[in-house]
Amino acid sequence: MRVFPWGFWLLCVASAPARGDSGSKARSCAEVRQLYGAKGFSLSGVPQAEISGEHLRICPQGYTCCTSEMEENFANKSRSEFEAMMKEAGRSVQATLTAQHRSFDSYFQDLLNKSEKALYDAFPSMYGELYTQNAKVFKDLYSELRRYYRSSNVNLEEALNEFWTRLLEKLFKLLNPQYHITDEYLDCMVKHAEQHRPFGEVPRDLKVKATRAFIAARSYAQGFLVGSDVVKKVSQVSLSHECTRAIMKLMYCPHCRGMSSVKPCNNYCLNVVKGCLANQADLSTEWKYLMDSLIGVADRIDGPYNVDTVIGTIHVRIAEAISNLQENKDSITSKVFQGCGNPKISTKGSSSEDKKRRGKVTLEAKSSAQALEMLVLDAKGNLTALKTYWITLPSSLCSKKVMASSASDDKCWNGMTKGSYLPEVMGDGLANQINNPEVEVDITKPDMTIRQQIMQLKIMTNRLGNANIGNDVDFQDTSDDMSGSGSGDSCPDDVCGKRLSKSPSTRQPETHAIPKQSGHGVSGASSRPLPSASLLLLLLSVAVIAAQHLWR
Repeated sequence: MRVFPWGFWLLCVASAPARGDSGSKARSCAEVRQLYGAKGFSLSGVPQAEISGEHLRICPQGYTCCTSEMEENFANKSRSEFEAMMKEAGRSVQATLTAQHRSFDSYFQDLLNKSEKALYDAFPSMYGELYTQNAKVFKDLYSELRRYYRSSNVNLEEALNEFWTRLLEKLFKLLNPQYHITDEYLDCMVKHAEQHRPFGEVPRDLKVKATRAFIAARSYAQGFLVGSDVVKKVSQVSLSHECTRAIMKLMYCPHCRGMSSVKPCNNYCLNVVKGCLANQADLSTEWKYLMDSLIGVADRIDGPYNVDTVIGTIHVRIAEAISNLQENKDSITSKVFQGCGNPKISTKGSSSEDKKRRGKVTLEAKSSAQALEMLVLDAKGNLTALKTYWITLPSSLCSKKVMASSASDDKCWNGMTKGSYLPEVMGDGLANQINNPEVEVDITKPDMTIRQQIMQLKIMTNRLGNANIGNDVDFQDTSDDMSGSGSGDSCPDDVCGKRLSKSPSTRQPETHAIPKQSGHGVSGASSRPLPSASLLLLLLSVAVIAAQHLWR
């Protein structure tokens, strides 16, 4: 039974508060006072030397330079600083995505503007009154194309069909001024237009190529904005109370313990940040799918869909169509008369020769294919680099912002004192934080703001998947998305599920299984200072020795 006094003495030694050094003299708090003042707090009441730390609720309760008020102020400061780190990291990603959107949008709009300007410059001299009396038809076409690109509620195929119908009606009357052609007669003519093909194969060919190019272009442009907006909204999610405590313990408790020069252990920092950003890490799967989808559409834009050629030559294709109508005027008119009857002769008679064709089409389109190629290469490089943003964010924050020590350092701040950090690093995502030793995370309660943003990523990826195979998608009520919102149009699971099943390239999104835990909530544990590994081993040894003596 001699072991009990000895064991009791060991317990007393182990539980006694340790000083930051081996000396018996209380250490100066000059460094903490300097830091505290630099953070904008009053030095009134700040200890000059270490005091007993039984009052501390977050930091280890050994000798300390922090009062309860200082601990609370440091906790609030650590929260605001960490949230600022998150927003700064997010702004960098936002800036990258926004810059890519701006570059492509500028290129695409410029392509469309140049085509329209070339038409306005060339058509008056080429077609005379055929153009000047119908300029609004061409202007309306380009306006509709722009509206579609900006995600207004425009059916592109209908807009193109309407253009060719209006153009045919106007030109047929101008090319046949000797006849009185009524609206009813024009309706009959339009019904037979598909059969007679007055513009040749141009309308059908342009519709196929232009719709694919515009679908890809607007989905591509919107994808950058949605990605940027998701980052913005997620970066604004507030830290939980448990996370605030863990961040305070990581960043400021070493200062309170008189260890201002000791860096946090890298693995310790990773566990804290992974616990705090558990919900954010769950974005990673859908985020990667979005980046991959944007890369896929970028390849289409610079490849099979040939945006530069299709959009940049719209005016050339229109000129080809008009020339085809002029060159085949007599045969087309004859076919129309056969199907709709002979119209009455007009009393006004024929107008001037200015309406007739002025010659062969000599329009040329300047290629900007090299500029598009460079845009796509730059975008693909940036998108590839951003794929792992959410899962590499903890290590990035720890190394660049928190300034954690190297992984092999055994003289770093481990949350209790200077030494090595023994717990293993947790995995990524909410479900993997069930045993996080540093942050209490309720894995049964995912953050709803982040879940909404995951849904936005899924919807946008589905749109890009459809665009990648040339399918139009429903962009109704998404004009706000193109202006930067990227969210707010969440839909029920059954509706979104149907959308996702449209594309043959659609993959089943990965989900993070959340284990069912009954009574495993982790509330309240962070208010208790956790014993260090060495203390636990010491107490266990005492208990084992005592048990051995008892059984003798």
